[in-house]
Formats: sequence, structure tokens, C-alpha cells
Amino acid sequence: MNKKLIILGATALGLSLGGPAQAEGGRDYLSIVGSSTVYPFSSVVAEQFGKAGKFKTPKVESTGTGGGFKLFCGGVGVAHPDISNASRAIKKSEFDACQKAGVKDIAEVKIGFDGIVLAFSTKSKIKYELTLKEIYLALAKRVPDPAAPESEVLVENPYKTWHEINPKLPKTKIEVLGPPPTSGTRDALAELALEGGCQSFAWLKAKKDSDKNFFQNVCMTVRQDGGYIEAGENDNLILQKLGATPSTVGIFGYSYLEQNKDKVKAATVEGVEPNYENISSGKYPIARPLFFYVKKGHIGLIPGIVEYVAEFTSEKAFGEEGYLADKGLIPLPEDERKKVTAEAKQLKSITVQ
Repeated sequence: MNKKLIILGATALGLSLGGPAQAEGGRDYLSIVGSSTVYPFSSVVAEQFGKAGKFKTPKVESTGTGGGFKLFCGGVGVAHPDISNASRAIKKSEFDACQKAGVKDIAEVKIGFDGIVLAFSTKSKIKYELTLKEIYLALAKRVPDPAAPESEVLVENPYKTWHEINPKLPKTKIEVLGPPPTSGTRDALAELALEGGCQSFAWLKAKKDSDKNFFQNVCMTVRQDGGYIEAGENDNLILQKLGATPSTVGIFGYSYLEQNKDKVKAATVEGVEPNYENISSGKYPIARPLFFYVKKGHIGLIPGIVEYVAEFTSEKAFGEEGYLADKGLIPLPEDERKKVTAEAKQLKSITVQ
């Protein structure tokens, strides 16, 4: 038999048995990257998974949703992550980048819901009760001319205080700390809050169908004049700054609010408080689903992928009484959870159109 064929055959067998993780000087543990919002949930699952003793505790890194997909889609092999956490669905451009790099088979697992909160220090005597329109006017780069809002004239955002937007709001400087463009939370803020508020202007709403590029540019571009300050993928940093400057507003996921209720409280949006019931029912207007994505080409190459997915989608983890609910995850409805758990066993490949 040809010696080269013997070597190749042995390598292929090693792939099927999970051997090359060691053979390539590589990994015998899962590498997980992505969303800072999903990070605490994924970390708890990883800890429980490692405690079971059959597999090593996965390494979980908070890189942001966009940053996670960039790493995840870098290629197949032990040098690349196995799973990418995401606080939004994968974009077509990211899916295409995966395909181009050889990451052909990807499975999507929906794990629950989260709400985006606009929070401020419990030390503050200020009360923020906001509408989507007010959030848009506070954070967008360009807004309708305040002198003639329906004249179809845009100006660079002139608002310096919340009071200038609405006399009922506090006379405090607009200073909002939030995530960078690589974050799924930033994407959701733009799509759910800014776009929602932008559409309160009839002429801008009409542009969504007639001029999609214009609409997205105006409705989803965040101001860069100091009113919105990027705080990186570090919610702890936002928390510290809110404590130091009580009038400042910070943006992060509901789960982080739940874990720090002694330090921060949240603004209402459209009169709705961000809480478990309002987010799970869809009543709270800035809520979004959470996911993780699995690189199927690593199943058999890296040990424990299928088992980790099974742990995450078990009732004891993401169920209504599961340990992730204690960390602030809003569980999926029971019927949907059962469906996700069943589909997670199959890990079918997705396509993105």
C-alpha cells in the first residue's frame, strides 16, 4: 500500500476520533468567543460542564458578537474557536465570510431573551422615563431640524441635554456610555431603539421602503460628538463610571442589571419597565433573542462540543427554574425550549439569505 495513503488514512481516522486536538499540539478543551451579554451564561454552563469531570472546562472569552464571528469565521482547525456566542442573529456578510474561509457547516442555537436597558446609578435622584423617539433624538448622529421636524431637513444632533428634547426630562447633560460597533448590543440598540424612534417621524418612516440606504444611515448611525461614549466590551467599566457620575446613562443587557440592582436602576421605555415578565412577553420594546453558533467541522476534532450543547439546552440550565435564570437569562417559552432542545441534538446546518 502507498505509504502516503496510509498516513493520510491515519490522519482522517484521528479526525473522526478526536485525536488531532492532541496531535496538532492543539486543544482538548472547547474555545468559545463572542457576545459580552451571553458571556456570563456561557461561563456558568462551562463551569458546570467542567465540574462534571468528563471534559475540561471550556475557555470562554468576551470579544463582542461581531468580534466573535470574525474569530469564529477565521477557519477550521484547533487554532480557531468552536462556538461563537451572539446577542443577535448572524448576518449574511458574516455567514458568507465563514463560507469563504471553509467554515461551511454552522448550527444555530437560540437560548433565550435579553432586554437592553438604559441604566443609571442608584445614587441618582434623577428619574429617566424615555420613549423610543427620545432615545433616537438623544443618540442619533443626524436628526430632523427641531424648528421644522417634518420639513425633511436633517441637522447634526443639536441636543446637549435631555431637557432640550422634552421639557419633562431632566436638565442633565446627554452622556450615554455604551458598547462599540462590534457589539450585538449596539446592533440591537440601533435596530430596536434608534430605528423605532426614527420611525416616529412620518417622512423618515416612508424612507424605509423608498430609500433603504438613506433610512439606515439616518436612523441607525450614532452620534460621535461626546453624547455617546463607547466603553468597549466591558460592562464593569460602564458600571464604575455610572457610580462616579450619577447623571450618566449606561447601556447594557438586562441580565447585568439583575446582577447589580444594588448599584444601578433602569429607565422605563415607552412606559414599560425592563423586567422578567415584560421582556419574556415582548411588552418591553428593546428586547432581543440570544444565540450561540456551533462550528460543526470541529465535532470529533475537539472533544465535548455535542455534550456542551446538550448541557446548555437542558432544562436544568436554560429552563424556567434553571441555573441560568438565576443569572438573569429570560427563558424561551416551554414549547420553544422543547423544540430547541430537540433541534440541538441534531445540530442542523443553517443558511442565511
